[in-house]
Amino acid sequence: MSKLSTITVHAPATVANMVCGFDVLGFAVNEPYDIMQLTLVNEPGITIHNKDNYNLPTDPDKNVAGAALQALMEELTIPVGFDLTITKQIKPGSGVGSSAASSAGAVAAANYLLGNIFSQEDLVRFAMNGEKLASGVKHADNIAPCIFGGVTLIRSIFPLDIISLTAPELFVTIVHPQIEVRTSDARSILKQQVLLKDAIRQWGNIAGLVAGLQQQDYDLIGRSLEDVLIEPVRSILIPGFDEVKQRSKTVGALGGGISGSGPSIFMLSKEKEIANSVASEMEAVYQSLHVDHHIYITTINTNGVRFLVP
Repeated sequence: MSKLSTITVHAPATVANMVCGFDVLGFAVNEPYDIMQLTLVNEPGITIHNKDNYNLPTDPDKNVAGAALQALMEELTIPVGFDLTITKQIKPGSGVGSSAASSAGAVAAANYLLGNIFSQEDLVRFAMNGEKLASGVKHADNIAPCIFGGVTLIRSIFPLDIISLTAPELFVTIVHPQIEVRTSDARSILKQQVLLKDAIRQWGNIAGLVAGLQQQDYDLIGRSLEDVLIEPVRSILIPGFDEVKQRSKTVGALGGGISGSGPSIFMLSKEKEIANSVASEMEAVYQSLHVDHHIYITTINTNGVRFLVP
């Protein structure tokens, strides 16, 4: 057990898929993040409090953080309970890993208070139960970078096999149009069969992106940020998507695409000045469409969940 009975953590937003890496690639960002305070209590059970305006369930069976904590508690040999207060700054349904932040932040905080008895892979496994509650599917492309930090490759879910990749020193511009795209809905419209020629092109892009990351080859990263399978289908749910992407690349962005299942769109840039220009282009598109939106200019978070130790 830790000497502390209460810990506060910052659980970061994440960008899943990285364009061509559907369900297998993701990275964490430094902003936005959820603030979570967890207290270890002697009475078994989970109590959840919300300090935001999203009205998420406080019943542990219906809350993603509660589902993740329940999975962790099932593997404990001692009877403990948790009191959790969540201040969400990552809007649910935004496409930047809101459910993953809650799930991963909760189990990372619990593990800290328990004396780090579980591995990072264990925490991913527990937190995936929150993702299943949110979307109906256990996936780790948001969870893994939230816990490991940086860029992660999910080689396999069953058994879980996570590889940390080299995190490039790039700037990330994210626009979140204030519309909701539910992950379950975004999955339901995907094609269940694809052409072999498209699959081959996608495999080449994934391999190129991983190679570009490992070699810090930004031109190769940019060439590989292409999705011929998922983006053409999902982008129809996001107003202004094609224009944002085209205008961002015109001012110098390496590339980008849909963050997770959307509606957020991310772009990667080598320089902050370019990231700022991308933000201006995003702003112009959504102002012209009269769509409310939030824009973040941030960087890749290489540490994952941050512990605020007194």
